[in-house]
Amino acid sequence: MNILVLIIIAYLLGSIPTGLWIGQWFYHTNLREHGSGNTGTTNTFRVLGARAGVITFLIDMLKGTLATLLPHLLGVTSVSPPVIGLFAIIGHTFPIFAGFKGGKAVATSVGVLLGFAPLFLLYLFVVFVITLYLFSMISLSSVVSAVVAMVSVLVFPAFHIILPHYDWLFTSIIIVMATIIIVRHRDNITRIRNHQENLISWGLNLSKQKVD
Repeated sequence: MNILVLIIIAYLLGSIPTGLWIGQWFYHTNLREHGSGNTGTTNTFRVLGARAGVITFLIDMLKGTLATLLPHLLGVTSVSPPVIGLFAIIGHTFPIFAGFKGGKAVATSVGVLLGFAPLFLLYLFVVFVITLYLFSMISLSSVVSAVVAMVSVLVFPAFHIILPHYDWLFTSIIIVMATIIIVRHRDNITRIRNHQENLISWGLNLSKQKVD
């Protein structure tokens, strides 16, 4: 019963549609009607500006962190923390408070790793920043980081790099998290292939996306 309660709390935490509510309450703007139509951090930055984007990212990240820490905070030792964190990601992606149409799971996944594997998160952050500098695309950086996470969680424990030993439950959760991120970016992947993806004003744009 305790585990079920944690799952429900984590899902409801994840379901808070931060960008959508910030847009509606403070900017009188429905994010779904602007930009990519997504309610996550990137579209919030693009449509509402840096302040709203940063706040959205931080809250969405903390949803994952808090959910992951819930077993420790409530003294439940019969479940692995990232399992509970995963339900926050599911809530963020399919939020009950926003018609089950949510974000792309990146910020909340960051929060889960921050709560359980911060060193692994730091490594993925470096991968993200390098990819972002080379290609100027947040979407591509997110997808590359997700792929690298899946490969690394399978390889690193064999060499005792960052992850000291195999934890197959954690490995499975990373693979599920990364898969969600990749699938949620399928439209972005199509635009990248067509050289029509949105860029940020930093980096080398090595793939030569066409900027409108």
